[in-house]
Amino acid sequence: QGYYTRRGGVGESGDFITSPEISQVFGELIGIWYVSEWMAMGKPNTFQLVELGPGRGTLTEDILRVFKQLASVLSKCDVSVHLVEVSPKLSKIQAEMLTGGKVQPNPEDKSAYMKGISKTGIPIFWYRDIQDVPPGYSFYLAHEFFDALPIHKFQRTEKGWREVLVDIDPEVPEQLRFVLSPSRTPATQNFIQPEETRDHVEVCPEAGVIVQRLASRIEKDGGAALVADYGHDGTKTDTFRGFRNHKLHDVLSAPGTADLTADVDFSYLRKMAQGKTATLGPIKQRQFLKNMGIDLRLQVLLQNSGDTATREQLLHSYDMLMNPEKMGDCFNFFALLPHHRLVHPDKKDKPGSKSPLPPVAGFNELLLK
Repeated sequence: QGYYTRRGGVGESGDFITSPEISQVFGELIGIWYVSEWMAMGKPNTFQLVELGPGRGTLTEDILRVFKQLASVLSKCDVSVHLVEVSPKLSKIQAEMLTGGKVQPNPEDKSAYMKGISKTGIPIFWYRDIQDVPPGYSFYLAHEFFDALPIHKFQRTEKGWREVLVDIDPEVPEQLRFVLSPSRTPATQNFIQPEETRDHVEVCPEAGVIVQRLASRIEKDGGAALVADYGHDGTKTDTFRGFRNHKLHDVLSAPGTADLTADVDFSYLRKMAQGKTATLGPIKQRQFLKNMGIDLRLQVLLQNSGDTATREQLLHSYDMLMNPEKMGDCFNFFALLPHHRLVHPDKKDKPGSKSPLPPVAGFNELLLK
């Protein structure tokens, strides 16, 4: 009966809108980020793009357009796309958008439940779990994915930490209410860090598990992960909220009909990487996109657009992505990279022996050769 299984309302007509739906430039710059990291890591000969919770497939489509435009750069590389999607409804929409609906359900290769070829000729596979994605050199993408995972909520009291639970209101049948657990719960014992200073904390254990898996895979097979989401660095407390028809919605009323979300705690993700990879960020979306050259891309699109309506749309979407009052400051970018991407393995023995490492695009200014 879950929200994403039944509705999954992304877009103008749905319950919320995401950056890729606002502007193609967003996905294009992310595509450039992956190509730039692939080059910085010595152009390995395979390139798996793995997206977690790909929504309607808009972001993947924009990234694939960049890959197509840079086909000469990627020509000797074996590129494939791997989508981790649990919703049958959304996977149909993705298949339609990316392959024109030409997909094969239950392929012989048992781990994927569907496969197809993108309109640009790249193989695409669908999985229910990140564990099913084949190992190998991979770039991972989680855009507005972690905020949709379930959280535990905790409140500090005079008697120590208590978990916030959901209960039925005895006064009003059919109505839900929040209550504090009468004593410690297993979650309070396991998920509160000893050094915690806040009085109210949200923890997403599932996000921790997924980050551990990503970090282990990157450490073993190489690659990188890019996480884009709204969140904070261990400073916020109560961020759990619901959206329906683009308006805030009481999280406890009519369950399963609204998008439920909580800000991502990037300090928790950093802890969960357990030092297996280096982490960068979180940095604000407007800073990341500026570093990636969004201003230059906007100028090119404005010059190439013939009519006023298109120009206005471009400027409006740029404002939505970059304005600190809109998405510019509430969204953050965070990356997991192999340690050697930031520190030369032999630097400590002979300082100055190797050429300097190329800066990581987005987190520094993009250097276009």
